Amino acid sequence: MSADLSPPLPTARDLEAALREALRPTTLEVIDESGAHAGHAGANAEGRGTHFRVRIASPLFEGKPRVARHRLVYDALQVFIAQGLHAIAIEVL
Repeated sequence: MSADLSPPLPTARDLEAALREALRPTTLEVIDESGAHAGHAGANAEGRGTHFRVRIASPLFEGKPRVARHRLVYDALQVFIAQGLHAIAIEVL
C-alpha cells in the first residue's frame, strides 16, 4: 500500500484566508462549486476543492485593468493551484 503524499485539496476557507491576507478586500465571497463539475476534467470524486468562484473588491485593484486585477487574484492563490485547484471563476466587483 502506498500512502497518498499529495497535499489536501483547498477549501473555500483556505482561499478566503489567502485572499484576505494578500489583497485586503473590502468585499469577498468564495464559493466552492466543485460538486457541480462532477465528470468534468479536473473534478474529483470528493466533489470539493477543485472549482471555485471568487467575488472580490479590493483597494489594490484601483487603477488597474481587469487582466491585472485577475492576475493579483491568481497570484494570491498560486499555492492552491499547485495543490490541484483546477478552476477559478473571478468576478471583480
